[in-house]
Amino acid sequence: MKTNKEHLVRKWLADELTEAELETFKKMDDYAMHSKIIEGAQYFKAPDVSKEANIEELYSSKGNNENTTSRKSFDYKMLFKIAATITIVLGVSYFFFLNNDQTFSTLASEKHSLELPDNSEVVLNAKSEIVFNKNEWKDKREVYLKGEAFFKVKKGSAFDVVTEKGKITVLGTQFSVKNRANFFEVICYEGLVNVKHAKDSRNLPAGSTLRIVDGITTFETVDFNRPQWLNNVSSFKSVPFYEVIKEFERQYDVTVNAENIDTKRFFTGGFVHNNMQDGLKSITLPLDLNYTIDTNKNITLRKKEE
Repeated sequence: MKTNKEHLVRKWLADELTEAELETFKKMDDYAMHSKIIEGAQYFKAPDVSKEANIEELYSSKGNNENTTSRKSFDYKMLFKIAATITIVLGVSYFFFLNNDQTFSTLASEKHSLELPDNSEVVLNAKSEIVFNKNEWKDKREVYLKGEAFFKVKKGSAFDVVTEKGKITVLGTQFSVKNRANFFEVICYEGLVNVKHAKDSRNLPAGSTLRIVDGITTFETVDFNRPQWLNNVSSFKSVPFYEVIKEFERQYDVTVNAENIDTKRFFTGGFVHNNMQDGLKSITLPLDLNYTIDTNKNITLRKKEE
């Protein structure tokens, strides 16, 4: 797709697009940007008259005026295409420079702490990502989250955490957000959190949890004043076992095969992040499961034989 786009841009600059290709080009997301850049490029000054005279003189020496006109026109066209191409490159670079989005992400088995421009604190759990705009921070405290993170927000203007499943708004508080496939959870540890999901908006006080799993919303209380995964322990309360398995895979960078067991049953408990054998025992013994591990860190769960 990228190669086709570049091909169309080159033909457009050379004014060689067919009507069908032009229609396709106009439907591209960045067509408007290209058009504005070219409009601006047209205001660049052409070479001085003295230089143009030298070129004419050079062509005249060939003794072919008709060929001279064609060659000169071609050279100016090439100069414009080169200038336009350079302008596009500089324009795109300038756009990304001004955009100034900051992105932080973590791999499996990894956590990362960072400070936002207002000294608010964020800790990312394994396989998570956060994006924010440093230049716009004074006017809009907003971050985009994929995965799971704990926030300790400095008091001030509204602070928004935007996810695919909902938006969390606070003024100054401590809370965590987990945004995974078919799983959305917000836990408020201090202050008050407003959670917007679809058309619903709810205030979540300290010590409470909002969880949406496969479209079903539940509310629970929490006994901790911060996420347990900050202490290298994943804890769960009435969570489908498949979510426990996914979290185990993220924390240990392994693959778990659970085809022959019921992964929709609810699980309450947890596992440590620094000892895989202990962690496996914590999630399998309560459900009467056995496990095997091969050399490629593939884990298979099975029911205990009667």
